[in-house]
Amino acid sequence: MILETDKLYHIYNQGNNRQRIFYCRENYLYFLKKVNLYILPYADILAWCLMPNHFHLMVYVHTFVIPINDQKEEILNSVNIRNLNDSIGLLLRTYTRGINKQENRSGSLFKTHTHAECLNDLKGIKPEFLNLINEDEKDGLFSEEEYPQICFNYIHNNPIKAKLVHSPEDWEFSSYCDYSGLRKGKLINRYRANAFGLRLNSGK
Repeated sequence: MILETDKLYHIYNQGNNRQRIFYCRENYLYFLKKVNLYILPYADILAWCLMPNHFHLMVYVHTFVIPINDQKEEILNSVNIRNLNDSIGLLLRTYTRGINKQENRSGSLFKTHTHAECLNDLKGIKPEFLNLINEDEKDGLFSEEEYPQICFNYIHNNPIKAKLVHSPEDWEFSSYCDYSGLRKGKLINRYRANAFGLRLNSGK
């Protein structure tokens, strides 16, 4: 899927065969550094959550292609531009290399296909995804305007659903702590989140 500018996406992937992708706290922090390097030049991050075997990013794409000034091996085909799709692939590949070295393993760490559901256009969202984020909300269909908030809630409540913690603020590796004021994280774009009317759901 080619990501489009001025669109809001829920991007997610999980470990191949549902294996772990984070083995220790430093791995989570390492992945966030990769997100900062490979995603922020293209998109504002509105919400994120890293789980032991998968991750969620909610992003607003403001740029799809950017010029590249270095000549490192990551540059695809020696071309001096890179698009967001390529950059997501680089994020996962470079992170995988680090984990493979750490764990003395080889092969793929993530599933081949990274999902990117456009929350601005429900026609592009798969029915199984709608069922997934609907199941903890309420019965029935939602308007297009409601889905950013529903996905926002879904991402932050993932650790509770997985029974890792009792409250979302107890999970270090999500943007919930930033929105709740428990941490002054710089990864999220609060201005963009406010523009979409996104708010923490204290009732969950």
